[in-house]
Amino acid sequence: MEAVIFACSRKAYLLQKRLEGKWALEQPESKIICKVKCKSLPELSEKKSLKECAAEYFSRADALVFIGAAGIAVRLIAPFLGHKSKDPAVVVLDEQGKFCISLLSGHAGGANELTEKVAGWVGAVPVITTATDREGKFAVDEFARKNGLFITDWEMAKRVSVEILEGRQVWVDSELPLEGRMPEGLSWYQDGIGKKNAEDMLLSISYHKIPGRFLENTLCLVPKAVVVGIGCRKGTAKEKIADAVGQCLSEERIWTEAVCMAASIDLKKEEAGLLAYCQESGFPFITFSSEELQKAEGEFSSSHFVKEVTGVSCVCERSAVLAAEGKLLCQKKIYDGVTVALAVKQKGKAVF
Repeated sequence: MEAVIFACSRKAYLLQKRLEGKWALEQPESKIICKVKCKSLPELSEKKSLKECAAEYFSRADALVFIGAAGIAVRLIAPFLGHKSKDPAVVVLDEQGKFCISLLSGHAGGANELTEKVAGWVGAVPVITTATDREGKFAVDEFARKNGLFITDWEMAKRVSVEILEGRQVWVDSELPLEGRMPEGLSWYQDGIGKKNAEDMLLSISYHKIPGRFLENTLCLVPKAVVVGIGCRKGTAKEKIADAVGQCLSEERIWTEAVCMAASIDLKKEEAGLLAYCQESGFPFITFSSEELQKAEGEFSSSHFVKEVTGVSCVCERSAVLAAEGKLLCQKKIYDGVTVALAVKQKGKAVF
C-alpha cells in the first residue's frame, strides 16, 4: 500500500509523525509519504499548495489521510472525485487525535478498514457511516476488494446491498472455494436450489461468463485467476496478439478481467509485441526455459516444428500451467500464427 499523510498545523505534524511510526511498525510493507503544509514549520512545509499535493497523489496513492478539518479534506479532493472503483481511500483525523472519519471509498477503497486501524493506532474513535457497516450486514464491494475480485456492474452491486439491507435473500454461486461463515442474507445457489423467483438476486463468483438466462438480476464477481500462455512468431504485432487472446477468451466464455498474467518461453522474453500487449493490459509477463517447460505436469499438445525451434513440443499450454501452478483450462488454439492456451490457478479461494 502507498499512503500519504497530510498535516496542516504543528499539532497535526506531531500527530503525523506519531501515526507514521506506528503505521511503519504495524505494516512495514506499506510505503508511507508525509506531506506538511504549515507556515509555522517553514523548513518542513511543501512549496506546492495542498491542493496540488492532493492532485498529485489522488490518482496514484492507495490511501490519503488528512489530519485536520473534514471540510478542508472535502474541498481538496472534490475536483478529483471519480468512481468508487478507482478513488483511493480517504480518511480524516482531527489534530487532537480524538476522531478518525472514513470519508471516501469506505468499502471498495478500504477506507473503513483503514479508519479502524488508524483509530486503533492513535487511540481515536472510528467514525464509519456506510449503511451495511452500521447494520452489521454483508458489503459486497468490501468482500470483492479483500478477495481481489473484479466487480462487473456497480449498479448491480448497489442492488445487492439494498436487497440485504431490506432483509431479502441473495443467492451465491461460486467457482472458487469459499471459506468462513456465510454472512446473514446470503444462501447457496447450487444444482438449481435457490433463486426460484426471477427477481431474486444472484451473486456469481466466477471467471466464466454465466449463461444468458442467469444474467438478469445477477452480479458477477470475477477472480483474477486465469493465466494466458502465448506463442508467436518473432515480430508479431501487439494488436495481433491482443486479437488472438481476446478471441480465445470469448470462445471459452472467460471474462477478460479474469486474466492475471501472461506466460511464454524465455526465447520470447524480449519480444516487443508481447511486452507491449502485457504492459497495455496491465498484467505481468513471465517466461520459462525449455527445461522448465519440459517439467510441466499434464497432457499437452505436441508440435514437431515447435520442438525443433524451441526445444519443447508445446510452449503456450506448458507455460500457462506452470505460471498458474494449476490446471489447463483451454488447450492450444491458433489464430493467424499466434497460439493461445488458458490455465487457471488451483490455490485460489475467497474468504468471508
